[in-house]
Amino acid sequence: MNRPSVLLAICLAVSAVVPARPAFSAESPFEPGLMRLAEVLGSLHFLRNLCGEKGDQWRGEMEKLLDSENPDPERRARFIASFNRGYRSFGTYTQCTASATEAISRYMKEGETLSRDIASRYGN
Repeated sequence: MNRPSVLLAICLAVSAVVPARPAFSAESPFEPGLMRLAEVLGSLHFLRNLCGEKGDQWRGEMEKLLDSENPDPERRARFIASFNRGYRSFGTYTQCTASATEAISRYMKEGETLSRDIASRYGN
């Protein structure tokens, strides 16, 4: 299985085992990890497309995360802001470079780790 497939599978696992929380979930122990995962997905969406992957796979993963969490409007805005922050963090890149490729690799690993940790620590 290639790395994008592994991250996709892990993201789906996180969405399946981390149930939607009521409004007070913003203080849950896994919230920072979920926000960071949203940021990583935003970075991957920008970088993977910059480096030749066409499509909305990573935006789609973010939509799945939002669907699974079913956040209230304020929390939803924080998720989207995290995704957008990740996307914009590489806005100065105009072409795929060695550092962009390295960043993709790092973000793939980080996304896998975050997804696995959240699922194993807080899953049912």
